[in-house]
Amino acid sequence: MKAYKNLAWTQRLLSPPGDYEEEVRIYIGAINKLSEHKARTMLHMGCGAGGQDLFLKADFELTGVDLNEEMLSMARKANPEVTYLQGDMRTVRLDKQFDVVIAPDSIAYMNTEPDLNKAIETVKVHLKPGGIFLVVTHTREEFRNNNFVYTGSDGQTHLTFFENNHIIGENQYEATMVYLIRQHGKLTVDHDVHTLGMFSHETWLRLLKLNGLEIIETFNMDQLYDEYVMEDGEYRLKLYLCEKKEAAEFL
Repeated sequence: MKAYKNLAWTQRLLSPPGDYEEEVRIYIGAINKLSEHKARTMLHMGCGAGGQDLFLKADFELTGVDLNEEMLSMARKANPEVTYLQGDMRTVRLDKQFDVVIAPDSIAYMNTEPDLNKAIETVKVHLKPGGIFLVVTHTREEFRNNNFVYTGSDGQTHLTFFENNHIIGENQYEATMVYLIRQHGKLTVDHDVHTLGMFSHETWLRLLKLNGLEIIETFNMDQLYDEYVMEDGEYRLKLYLCEKKEAAEFL
């Protein structure tokens, strides 16, 4: 995927660090409320370039995992005090358990139900009993086709980024990304296409329960991308705040 390899550098223009602060404060508030401020260690699955970690690291002893080394390189520069490891959220095993596991948006790359279940199994393995799982996702019932536009500049490079989200199957949508990059008066056009997942609320409930996780609270996070959605589009997101239960509680 170009977006996370040779185009990974565009993240610093499209998503300046300050853009994540309000979002992360919501996550921290929800986690602290459920854990009564006792949660200390956190695993961030799909941490990307570490933008959210700039704010998470003040409250938690943080470990980040991502599939792409290019994104991890950026994360390490931004957050040298955080432990970053390369791994696939479906298969990574760290031989350690955490108070909290989060996957704020990267879970969308699980575009089949078996892959989603594998990622949730990873959460289960790495979460202490009574630990908290926070995930932000689309639900199939609320997903809509949409268009987005982002811009960014550092004075030398000017970037305009378009994204089109389009449903292509019962549980999948396609994100087509177009980059207009202007450097020293020269225009370069690049593009990337990702296939992402969207599952019903019932599917989430079933897979979470299968892995010993119970949804404690649900929040709407629809406002996160309002300023980037074009026309009259709606980009609806759900935050599931879950707790790891003992197996007997599910019998």
